[in-house]
Amino acid sequence: MLQGSFVALVTPFHNGEIDYNKLEGLLQFHLKNKTDGILLLGTTAEASALANDEKESLLRFAIRILKGIVPIMVGTGSNNLNQTLASTRKAFDLGADYALIITPYYIKPTQQGLYEYFKAIATKVSEPIVIYNVPGRTGVNISSSTTVRLAREFKNIVGIKEASADLIQATEIIRDSPSDFSVMSGEDALVMPTMALGAKGCISVTANILPAEFHNLTALCLQGEYSKAMHLHQELLEINRKMFIETNPIPVKEALAMMGLLELEFRLPMCPLLPANRSILEECLKRYKLF
Repeated sequence: MLQGSFVALVTPFHNGEIDYNKLEGLLQFHLKNKTDGILLLGTTAEASALANDEKESLLRFAIRILKGIVPIMVGTGSNNLNQTLASTRKAFDLGADYALIITPYYIKPTQQGLYEYFKAIATKVSEPIVIYNVPGRTGVNISSSTTVRLAREFKNIVGIKEASADLIQATEIIRDSPSDFSVMSGEDALVMPTMALGAKGCISVTANILPAEFHNLTALCLQGEYSKAMHLHQELLEINRKMFIETNPIPVKEALAMMGLLELEFRLPMCPLLPANRSILEECLKRYKLF
């Protein structure tokens, strides 16, 4: 079952190209620190700024290292159905275990349109699909009733990354969906509360820099150790907030650079932190003894 802490991995760059040496270092860092699963080509990976050949090259490289060790999820969604299908099939051909498919952005589809979109994918792809709901990025929210409808009708729609920050919506999905359907928190500051409601884990930005802590947090929740989980949740609150001091993945890549795990480089329109925010982030990382 889909559960535990999945890191939404960043993409390191050097002189405008993917830095495969740093990428391998990041992958080994997560394997060493017990990350439960790895998401490649998600929002945090700046996937929208990568060309198709770069995406395929990255997947081949990372899957070769990870396959058989941890579950591999790949972001394959777009606002074009045929492109999404092609990307999803390619990811599974290369060895992915799950496809993370975002709700179509910019278009603002109706709930029926969202249902039909995911239905079309689920009937043409047999492998496990995870819905990605992030209305702050896409301009559309997939409702709990639409999610539950899809979860009940299509066995290969196995979970949702719920990043709406709506705990009522998460509760409704958990209550009404099949028992083997996984709700994964997409809001780092709400992982413990969402898991207390019955979610199975998270797909996390902050896990890029604190993988062991997010593994421990989700493990405690899965074991029902909510008193211990609450303390860890509170300890992580400040850094979770700082990871969104500017648009993701800007702060987390700045943090990884401060930790010496990658060079600070983005693809436009992503750009470095404002100096004042960099100082705030640096002080926060020092308090967490990350460098």
